[in-house]
Amino acid sequence: MSARAVDFKSINVVADPDGLAQLHQLGVRTVPVVAKGERYVIGQSLREVGAFLGLDDQGADILAPGELVQRLDWVLAAAQRYLRQLPDSQMLSELPGRPRSYRTLTYHIFQITRGFLVVARGGELSHEFLGLEAGEDLVSFADIADDGEIARRDLLAWWEGDGQSMDFDAPVATYYGAQSLHDILERTAWHTAQHVRQILLVLEGLNIAPDGPIGQRELAGLPLPKEVWDG
Repeated sequence: MSARAVDFKSINVVADPDGLAQLHQLGVRTVPVVAKGERYVIGQSLREVGAFLGLDDQGADILAPGELVQRLDWVLAAAQRYLRQLPDSQMLSELPGRPRSYRTLTYHIFQITRGFLVVARGGELSHEFLGLEAGEDLVSFADIADDGEIARRDLLAWWEGDGQSMDFDAPVATYYGAQSLHDILERTAWHTAQHVRQILLVLEGLNIAPDGPIGQRELAGLPLPKEVWDG
């Protein structure tokens, strides 16, 4: 919305009780949400948000599935490198502006890919699945990176197998309504990349030089927000 000069007010429902009450009044229990009066759209699909706002320009064309899988593979590999650089003393440190620990965020990075594979294999993506926490056996950032490698390999194995014959225009079931598998794959790639950008800033704040920072090769063509942290 910022990139397209749409005037809006951003409400952090974690920090603003009135904003949380407004959300519940709409009958919504998850964020992000874009609302105009009593009308709203779940903000998980950028194209649905664009249509809701009446924008003619929906942004760049979606990348082909193979390109999106390649970008996601690069970003997941980068995430593992960065996790291995994070000191375990920071596991319970929290992100700016929200009660979310680095441990929760880093596990979530790989859970996004697992969620994509759920719908690619015929299941339904739930909000609860995306919000699952790391198990008690994952006691270090290296453990989470190792667990994430399983998700990355699972993605690549799916792509080399069933992914080659998938209908990416077919609708799949999510907690925010039916979406095409192609849209879900794109969201998986940019959602993951956005969180990895945040980990880069965490490293910077700890005065740790990242091991091979991601850049244009990984991010070009993904509909990423301009800012790394939401306002």
